[in-house]
Amino acid sequence: MTASISICKLNKSFRRDKALCGVDLSVAPGEMVALIGASGSGKSTLLRHIAGLTVADAKSTSSVCVNGRTVQAAGRLCKDVRDIRAGIGFVFQQFNLVERLPVITNVLAGMLHRVPSWRSTFMHFTDEEVRFGLEALARVGMAQRALQRASTLSGGQQQRAAIARALVQRARLVLADEPIASLDPESSRKVMDILERINREDGITVLVSLHQVEIAVKYCPRTVALNRGIVVYDGPSAALTPALLRELYGAEAKDLHGPVPPMPFMHKSYVEPPLRGTRAAAMEAQAL
Repeated sequence: MTASISICKLNKSFRRDKALCGVDLSVAPGEMVALIGASGSGKSTLLRHIAGLTVADAKSTSSVCVNGRTVQAAGRLCKDVRDIRAGIGFVFQQFNLVERLPVITNVLAGMLHRVPSWRSTFMHFTDEEVRFGLEALARVGMAQRALQRASTLSGGQQQRAAIARALVQRARLVLADEPIASLDPESSRKVMDILERINREDGITVLVSLHQVEIAVKYCPRTVALNRGIVVYDGPSAALTPALLRELYGAEAKDLHGPVPPMPFMHKSYVEPPLRGTRAAAMEAQAL
């Protein structure tokens, strides 16, 4: 089976600082994996390399492949990297929504790579495409917010809209860069529940960077731990005991614990009430 993510000897330096040091990583299709580490451990840098947003050190032997296709090799991006990125959903800590645009328009931006250039320029979407966007919003409990400006949403709502954008994109891999770092406990729980659900129901591979080990244990069967750019642990999340964390991180282990959102043992499913006036909403969103 072709790996969803395959990384070999990934090295990245920023001047004299080594951000990533010989990272090897393989993630199978359909896995949900946590990436943990203190600030500055290289988590965000690693995710950006997977998405082809950053290149490894020049003249290195590094390689990054996604779904069997090479994103970069030897410090150079491959020519078809934009096409590969179309299958990667990136959920940023700061949401990356266009605040002045309606939520539905932000979500539909996930399919711009599939529409003709003249339509993408004017953000013109068909009724069928808008319905698809509304369905994605319904899956994250946001259908009733479709016509609101993104700037009026809370942080948790914006993050859920960003996940809906990845669903519209039809991404087979979702990279989530500390998606709950700036959220309150209840919003954090909802966002993690949604990531877990799309992984379970859609078979989407999810690699999520986290500060809180407790969240990794609850949601991700496997955890990869980074410390100063080096993979220091790759195994079952349940094995990450306080003693092991102290062994891996020393005094920095305390930075990997945070307030734990109140979570039931079984994850909830969030279901919106039946949509009303879908066609009217679709036409109004297109007009915007």
